[in-house]
Amino acid sequence: MSLTQFGVDDGPHTMDGLRLSARDGAEPVEAFIGRKVMDIWVASVAHRVGKQSLFRGQYNALGKLNLASIERIVSAKYQLGVTLNRQHPFVEVLVSDIEESGEALDLSELVREPLPPAFHRLA
Repeated sequence: MSLTQFGVDDGPHTMDGLRLSARDGAEPVEAFIGRKVMDIWVASVAHRVGKQSLFRGQYNALGKLNLASIERIVSAKYQLGVTLNRQHPFVEVLVSDIEESGEALDLSELVREPLPPAFHRLA
């Protein structure tokens, strides 16, 4: 039971995070890493907490750059099956899943865009 055709879904959707798709044979599998989880993972690597949250284009780009690592995390959780993953075949990656995996996140291509003036806090 290994996942194939693993990829980032960068099409339009209403989910606030990184949406991934894969297949288990003929069965479609959807995986998701919430924006806050991605922010925590980035902060753990960049050692910056409380900074600007990622935008969709940024976490999609990070997802594509780190697809092999994310695929291993999703596959490990998917392998637990229905008994330990109640939403099977939907896999939601949590901070604890990332921490347990020990997977490293490559931030080498992360570009932080400046926030528009309306987003800056007033003192």
